[in-house]
Amino acid sequence: MRYLLIFIGIISLALGILGIFLPILPTTPFLLLSAALFARSSERLYRQLLDHRVLGSYIRGFLEEKAIPLRIKILSIAVMWLTMVCCIFFAAKGRFWLQAVLFAIAAGVTLHILSYKTTKKK
Repeated sequence: MRYLLIFIGIISLALGILGIFLPILPTTPFLLLSAALFARSSERLYRQLLDHRVLGSYIRGFLEEKAIPLRIKILSIAVMWLTMVCCIFFAAKGRFWLQAVLFAIAAGVTLHILSYKTTKKK
């Protein structure tokens, strides 16, 4: 089970790193998932992730303050809605049930993101 958690943590870490460069992928949730998986499977990998000079700040900031920077909130919500609107009107065209599900997911994620405190720092 330990190796499975490490494997999934590495995949999540890779997706989080890709999310830095691709606006469609979220960064912080994947990094938080990696941290949680590494905390349960490998203290060494968990420490390395938290001590990383770039990635560690994402995780430590959220774990310590339970807050998301305003810039990240705005960017993540805007990109998500842009993607969802494209999916709703183009990819799911003519399938009302799928459009409704996509809209509900976007609304739920938006409320979830807005439920966290906001920090002013980057």
